[in-house]
Amino acid sequence: MYIILGIIALLVIFLIGLYNNLIKLRVRTDEAWADIDVQLKRRYDLIPNLVETVKGYAGHEKETLSAVIEARAAATKMNIDVANVTPDQMAQFSQMQSGLSGALAKLMAVAESYPDLKANENFLELQREITDTENKIQAARRFYNGNVRDMNIAVQSFPANMFVHMFGFNTREFFELDENSEEREPVKVDFS
Repeated sequence: MYIILGIIALLVIFLIGLYNNLIKLRVRTDEAWADIDVQLKRRYDLIPNLVETVKGYAGHEKETLSAVIEARAAATKMNIDVANVTPDQMAQFSQMQSGLSGALAKLMAVAESYPDLKANENFLELQREITDTENKIQAARRFYNGNVRDMNIAVQSFPANMFVHMFGFNTREFFELDENSEEREPVKVDFS
């Protein structure tokens, strides 16, 4: 009788530990996604200021400016629930973010051809902030993907995989660049 109670007690202690570990991983993953969301919001807020600053100097670059504005609009429209995101939703979200990054890179390349703009304090500060934000987005994406990796390993590993569905846990999707992303391509600038 004591042996059976001891085994049941050990099983309960194991399940409590497993559950608490999974909760910790889920909270870390959600926090990491929130960090990405904060940085993306910062990027979205900086873009109109950058576009307006460049517009004053590079009025004939309407196509590039329009591409940035359209990419920002598309990227801000999509909201996803990271706990229930499908692979297709994450791919679409990644593609939108990649498109925005590519449009920003082209805008920065266009700005290089305007010496007065490059010397403008507002532009220089915005350029620094955009660069800083892009770096923070990359760091937040790496942090999120690391937490997703840990969560997925825990959810898929034995013996946890026997109990996770009972507790309502599942794997998460990584936030990766689209394979055909403009971010992976070098920026081409043609002034002919």
